[in-house]
Amino acid sequence: MKMTIDIPQSELSDAIRFPGATTKREAVVTAIAEFYRRRRIAALAKYASTCPNLMTVSELQKQRRRKKATVPAPQG
Repeated sequence: MKMTIDIPQSELSDAIRFPGATTKREAVVTAIAEFYRRRRIAALAKYASTCPNLMTVSELQKQRRRKKATVPAPQG
């Protein structure tokens, strides 16, 4: 969709520079995508620790160590 908007030059320069965008369009699309990505993460964070059936970090680490110990070393 085409649209005309007035963006302050300093804000646009930062929006281009920080993500390494090569065009103004890419900078704006990246900024919008990042905004919504952060919103989705914040929405998911509200549910952190609300599922009693999930593994704790220490349980996951123990399981990974056990699995690593049982995997045979590659021969070569």
